[in-house]
Amino acid sequence: APAHAPDPHQALLPNLHRLSEKVISGGAPAGESAFAELAAMGVQTVISVDGAAPDVEAAGAHGLRYVHLPITYAEVSDAERLAIARALRDLPGPIYVHCHHGMHRSPAAVAAAGVALGLVTPEEGVAFMRRAGTAPSYEGLYACVAAAKVASDAELSAAPAAFPAVQRPEGLTGSMVTTDVAWEHLGAIRAAGWKVPADHPDLVPAAEAGILADSLRVGAEAVAAEPAGERRERSDLLERMRAAAGQAAALEQALVEGASPARLEQLYAPVSRSCKSCHARHRDRR
Repeated sequence: APAHAPDPHQALLPNLHRLSEKVISGGAPAGESAFAELAAMGVQTVISVDGAAPDVEAAGAHGLRYVHLPITYAEVSDAERLAIARALRDLPGPIYVHCHHGMHRSPAAVAAAGVALGLVTPEEGVAFMRRAGTAPSYEGLYACVAAAKVASDAELSAAPAAFPAVQRPEGLTGSMVTTDVAWEHLGAIRAAGWKVPADHPDLVPAAEAGILADSLRVGAEAVAAEPAGERRERSDLLERMRAAAGQAAALEQALVEGASPARLEQLYAPVSRSCKSCHARHRDRR
């Protein structure tokens, strides 16, 4: 199907867009039905560029190979672009590339690698990202695709060919993966009136706030442990993460104490503002 055409598989595979017959971008497959849908589409390889560990077992049950090549929201580095391009070149297709929502990282990864493989021009890659809904604020992602170039066979063959099923991110990246999951869980708890969601009975409100606070502290420690030059450059990030950790801890304590929903909303608001402003300053822009 043309890259601009609506795709009938969108119901189970959110934000699905095709760069070529072999390369497809979209959101994370959720559950057995989504993996069954991928298999029915003829997909043979699934590449996750998200930080969270992929569901290798569920994919394998449907004959799908998983490859985990996580990237950040800041950019697709040259090394990442070539690694993803080699995977797209060498692994059997069709290949489904996903991040979490399929709107930002996976379209950028597919577009950057597509340019490296000569599947699209940089201008077509940028247009693909826009169709997929990549936010304009992710300037670093757009810049990487706009500046991408066709890779030589030697460059592609020099890229890693291990194609791991799971990579465990460490340091700041690892803490941000945990933060993202905890934040999503808190969103579900908030939508349920600051109670355990009926459709997610395993979530404990205070525990999720505690996980959020801890992951932000770990992230701050990772920033603080960087070399002196980097630490000076990222002092603003360190200050913001420590502040957000304190705000999340206050929300955790209020949940433990059984505070009213109105009070919890008051404590949730500054955490939300902190995350958004920090992302705008340190994650969204290159």
